[in-house]
Amino acid sequence: MASIFTKILRGDIPSYKVAETEEFYAFLDIRPMMEGHTLCIPKREVDYYFDLSEEEIAGLAVFSRRVARAIKSVVDCNRIATGVLGLEVPHAHVHLVPVNTEKDFRFGQSVEVSPERMQELAAAIGAAYERG
Repeated sequence: MASIFTKILRGDIPSYKVAETEEFYAFLDIRPMMEGHTLCIPKREVDYYFDLSEEEIAGLAVFSRRVARAIKSVVDCNRIATGVLGLEVPHAHVHLVPVNTEKDFRFGQSVEVSPERMQELAAAIGAAYERG
């Protein structure tokens, strides 16, 4: 059975796309810890992050770094926190969360962001990603 992320990749479920390459996809989390919280995933469905090949992990790290820099250029924050929990969805993914303090990075809690703001953020982060 396809994961929810695979369904997003296929277009069965809409997403707020931030960036995409041949191998990876980034989109805003619909239950963000903070405004701009983005998920980076490999397009190949692999349940556990550490079951990805070394090349995939390296590629995902480079892709995530570029996305994180784009987020940082758009969202006012001190840092972009990174997390790999791997229990919420059976598809390897990296959380990129804009934070000002450690308390901003908290699984299970979310902030409310309007659909209009999500679209605005996705477009701005995507444009920053494209600029490199």
